[in-house]
Amino acid sequence: MNNDNDIMRLAKRMAHLGICSRREADGYIVKGWVKVNGEVITEKGHKVTESDKITLNHQGQQQQSNRVTIILNKPVGYVSAQPEKGYKAAAELITPQNHWQEDKSNIRYSDQHKYGLAPAGRLDIDSVGLLVLTQDGVVAKQLIGENSGIEKEYLVRVRGTMVPNGLSLLNHGLSLDGEKLRPAKVTIQNEDQLRFILKQGKKRQIRRMCELVGLHVIGLKRIRMGNVRLGELPPGKWRYLRENEKFG
Repeated sequence: MNNDNDIMRLAKRMAHLGICSRREADGYIVKGWVKVNGEVITEKGHKVTESDKITLNHQGQQQQSNRVTIILNKPVGYVSAQPEKGYKAAAELITPQNHWQEDKSNIRYSDQHKYGLAPAGRLDIDSVGLLVLTQDGVVAKQLIGENSGIEKEYLVRVRGTMVPNGLSLLNHGLSLDGEKLRPAKVTIQNEDQLRFILKQGKKRQIRRMCELVGLHVIGLKRIRMGNVRLGELPPGKWRYLRENEKFG
């Protein structure tokens, strides 16, 4: 007999299984693309248990396989999400002209790939480097979900004089917004550059951390998210995430 704990909304269960995000699941359900134990379900509030078998029909599977994730080397002056204060959104760089010639994904560009792209993790307007834009809710959740454990790596140019014990504090010992930060991995690259590896992403976190130890950030570049690296991708260019690439 099932416990009440085992019963949940179909969309929530689909998200738990990594089929798609809850929002995507609701859309699939309404369109009649989802079957539970072989029966088509069109009611968003439908409840299931962990033992129920959930499948997608052909259209649902096709929708899944057509979703893309894009890796962009964001330049300074572009905002990650919605345009603001006269600045352009990074998504505006996703054009055929800016597609990196050395993209090895074998995915052919389509205008459809521009629709529904959302940034999975922000970069400040004055920061550069690896920005992920995705149509895939599962990828977004993996990178920025509440329980995401994906590492993000940055090269940070600084000026100023670090307080005594500053490096130790950067690694573990600082608080922001009244909350103790998770442990980080911060190392000194050279006299004016630090390397940060974080597993969380508070607003302007690295800049604020540096200020707390007497440093001012003058340049910030994200070079890795999980197992995916920026590599040789030139500024302003983008490529598709390859089928064999995984963030975690």
